[in-house]
Order: sequence, then C-alpha cells, then structure tokens
Amino acid sequence: MKSTPLDREILEDRLNAPAAPVRMVLDTDAYNEIDDQFAVVYSLLSPARLRVEALYAAPFHNSRSAGPGDGMERSYAEIHRLLARLSFLDLPQTGFVKRGAAAWMPDTESPVESDSTADLIAKALASPLDDPLYVVAIGAITNVASALLLEPAIRERIVVVWLGGHARHWPDTREFNLYQDPAASSVVLDCGVPLVRFPCMGVVSHLHTTLPEIAAHVKGRGAIGDYLYEIYRDYHEDQFAYSKQVWDIAPIGWLVNPQWAQMERVSAPRLTDQMTWAFDETRHRIACARYVDRDGIFRDLFTKLGRAASKG
Repeated sequence: MKSTPLDREILEDRLNAPAAPVRMVLDTDAYNEIDDQFAVVYSLLSPARLRVEALYAAPFHNSRSAGPGDGMERSYAEIHRLLARLSFLDLPQTGFVKRGAAAWMPDTESPVESDSTADLIAKALASPLDDPLYVVAIGAITNVASALLLEPAIRERIVVVWLGGHARHWPDTREFNLYQDPAASSVVLDCGVPLVRFPCMGVVSHLHTTLPEIAAHVKGRGAIGDYLYEIYRDYHEDQFAYSKQVWDIAPIGWLVNPQWAQMERVSAPRLTDQMTWAFDETRHRIACARYVDRDGIFRDLFTKLGRAASKG
C-alpha cells in the first residue's frame, strides 16, 4: 500500500476543499461523550452541502463503556436515539446505520471486519474516480483502516477526514481517538490515502461552548435541540465557570464551508511507540488544519437547529 508517483498526484488534488455537494459517510463513537452527537446532527442538518450516505458506529473504551465492543454497541444505540428525534428528515429507514468493529486492530496487518467495513468498501468501490466518497471519522479509526486493508483499491476512491491526534507542535499525541487505536491510526497515516486531519489540542481545542449558550441557542429547538441541551447539561456536574469542548463539529464545519478552516500541506507524520510524532519530509503529503473558525461553525449549527425546530 505504498504510494506511487501517480498516487501522489491524486492525493495532492484531493486535499483541496471539495465542491458541493459532498457524498460522505460518518464514522462516530457517538456515546463516548457528547460532542459526537452535535456532529451527527450538524451533518444531517446540512443537506445542501452534505449528502450523508451512512452512519457507522465506532468502538471506544472509557468510563462510559465496558470495552471497545460495548462502546460500539452503545454508540450504535445512541445514533438511533438521535435519529428518532430527527424523524422529520428524509432518511433511509433501513441500512443507514451500521455496526462497526467490536475490537481494536491488534496490529497494522490485521483488519477487523464488520458491517461498517463491508458497507464502506461497497460504497467506495461504487464511487467514480472523479467523485470520491468522503469518509469523516470522529472516533477511533479501526473501521476505516480495516476497510483499507481489506480492499486497498478503495484508497483511490475515498478521502478520509479525521479528527485525530494533536497538533504537530504538541509534545505528545496521546489524544483519545488515536491513543486507544494506534495500529489503525498508523495504517491511515502510512498507506497514502488522501487524508485531511483535524488535530485536537492546539487546533480545534478552542471549539468550546457553555451551558448558558446551549440554553439560549439549542434548548427548545425541537426534540433534537432539547436532547442536545440535556446531554450537555448532565455531562458535567459543576457548570460554574465551565466550558465544554465540542470539537467533533470541526470537520463537518470545514465540509460545509471550507473558509471556516485554514489548511496546510504537510508530510504525513509517523506515529512512534511513545505516542509522539516523527517527521520525514520525503513522505506523502496530507492536509492538516491549523486553525478553525469557532464562531462561524457554531453560528451555522445554531442557525440550522433553529430552522429544524419548526419541522420537529
């Protein structure tokens, strides 16, 4: 799966901001905390720009799950809770939500098959070379990496947009999505697939909001607005002088309006065993966000929630 000169030409072209509309699938550990829910809703409320073809449940393991497989199942259930509150949208009734991997990739050569990998491969292979499928990943990336290993040909038919790892200048890259899934992370970074990366600390980490702001602009915006308000309110017991990162909306914001992110072309970093970045300027190029417009993205999300309130 090493890059060839032709591959690099394709990669460079696909790192540019896409023209609308964007065909995409969203890979999400939706129950991990609360920012994935905002990202799922934002993507589905942006049909003029984004055509969401599937939602994939990603594994995770923290205090909200008993292990990666349980985390995936909880995410699968959470996606359905969101869709139940978005019933006014014209979404497929069956086959739209897929279960993902029940375990991490154990190494860089061992994919984990799932309904999500099978669906991603099928959708990617059906995509024309001049109309790639955007694979937006906002969790651990085993589902995507497994699909790339199972069918390397999809590399030429997809663009991966991943919120994962920290900024290149950060002293480590022990970010949740990457740290729990290092083998899959290395596959995506090393294989040459067109990759647009949104680093967490140092780049999207200023996408904060507060309970008063959520109460003012999300609460009362239909069943989905009330649900987003409730999970935000209940996530942290002490709301005094508290703000919460909702950074999973950053990749969605860039796809909706590329002007809301400043991107740069950089060499794909290597992930070390110490969970730090190693750089080699001879490696293939990826796009990496260095700044996102917090206000523009939140304003657009809040506006769309307000419009949706009249429908549901």
